[in-house]
Amino acid sequence: MNEKIALARKVVIAALVITALAVNLGAFTRLVDAGLGCPDWPGCYGHVLWPTEADEVIAANQAFPDTPVEADKTWPEMVHRYFASAVGLFIIGLVLLCWRNGPRKLSIGLLFMVLLQGAFGAWTVTLKLWPQVVTLHLLGGFTTLALLWLLFQRLWRFKWPQNSGLVALKRLAVVATVAVVLQVALGGWTSSNYAALACTDLPTCHGYWLPTADYQEGFDIFQEIGPNYLGGQLDNDARIAIHFSHRVGAIVVTLILLTLLLKVWRAGDHLARRWVLATGLVLGAQIALGLSNIIFALPLAVAVLHNAGGAALLLCLVTLDHRLFTMTTNAQHAAVEQRA
Repeated sequence: MNEKIALARKVVIAALVITALAVNLGAFTRLVDAGLGCPDWPGCYGHVLWPTEADEVIAANQAFPDTPVEADKTWPEMVHRYFASAVGLFIIGLVLLCWRNGPRKLSIGLLFMVLLQGAFGAWTVTLKLWPQVVTLHLLGGFTTLALLWLLFQRLWRFKWPQNSGLVALKRLAVVATVAVVLQVALGGWTSSNYAALACTDLPTCHGYWLPTADYQEGFDIFQEIGPNYLGGQLDNDARIAIHFSHRVGAIVVTLILLTLLLKVWRAGDHLARRWVLATGLVLGAQIALGLSNIIFALPLAVAVLHNAGGAALLLCLVTLDHRLFTMTTNAQHAAVEQRA
C-alpha cells in the first residue's frame, strides 16, 4: 500500500473525530446562547483565547461596552473556533496526502468546504446570529463531516458485492438522503429562530392538530439583517410554523427511512442487514431524543445529542449511497478486501 495513502487513512480518522466534536461543540455553543460570547472575530475581545484576569475583563468591557464579558459564554465560543481551525489543518494535510494517489477531487472539495465554513463562522458573529447564516453554518458542518466520511469510505475501499435488488434502491436511497438533509436544515432553522419550544405538548401543538401558524413569516429567508438575533425576533405564530414543520418533517423522514430499511433488509445480504440494524438504532434514538426535547423542555444534553443523532443518521445514508454506487462483482469484492 502507498505510504501516503496509509497515512491519509490515519489522518482522515483523526479528522472525523475532530470534526464530529466541532459540530457538536457548535450545537452546544448555540444552545447555551454563546454564539456571541465573543463579539469580535477571530479573537475574543482582542485575545487569542479569552479574557480571564480582572484587568483583562475591565479592558474588554471598555472596548465592547454593548457586549460585556460573560465568562460562561466566552470559552464555548473560542473552544469551538479552535476545534474548527484544527479541522482545517487536518483537511489541508489530507489534500497533500491525496494529491497524487488518493481521491484528489474529493479532498479539494473538502478544503473549499472548510474555507467556506470559516467564512460562515465569521459571518455568524459579524451578522449577530442572523438565522440564515447560522443555519448554513450548521449545514456546512454536517456537509464537511459527510464528505470526510465519504473520503474515509473511499480510502479504506469499503464495498459491497453486486446485488441487483439493492442496485434498484439507488433512487430511494438518494431520496432518503435528501430528506434527511432537508430535515437537518429544518432543525437548524428551528434552533436559529429559537422555535424549539414553540409547541410544548404532544402529539398536538397547543391542543390543536393543525395549530394557527404564520408560515410566510416563519420561512421568510429574505428577511432583513437585524441588529441582533440572539433570542430570535419572530412572533409566536411564526415560530409555531417552523416548529410544526420540523415535526411533520420528522414523520415524513421516518416513513421514508422505514420503507428504505425494509427494502434493503429484504434485498440485502448480511452486510446490508447490519447496516439496516445500525441505521434503525440511530433512527429510533433520534426519534426518542426529539420527543424528549419537547417533553422535558429542551434539556441541554438531550438537545446536543439530538444534533449528534442527525449527523449520525446522515452518515448512515452516506454509507448506503457509497455502497450502492460502488458495488462490485464477487471477484472484485474479494480483491478489494485482500488489498485492504
